[in-house]
Amino acid sequence: MPMASADIEAMILAAFPDASVEITDLAGDGDHYAAKVTSAAFADMNRVKQHQAVYAALKGKMGGELHALQLTTAVPD
Repeated sequence: MPMASADIEAMILAAFPDASVEITDLAGDGDHYAAKVTSAAFADMNRVKQHQAVYAALKGKMGGELHALQLTTAVPD
């Protein structure tokens, strides 16, 4: 069963309350999303660690309910 974009956003915000999260459904099928996550929590992390932190926030949903996520992370200016 596909995962709703609101659920993805809620899980990310639960882990990163200060984050700005933009979710885009890439294929219109609820299975292929892009997410841009901007958070001060990423300041001392390299890009790989930032992505790992976001995937951890999704609590194992990647590869199951959430088939594909194109992820962009950033630190606020």
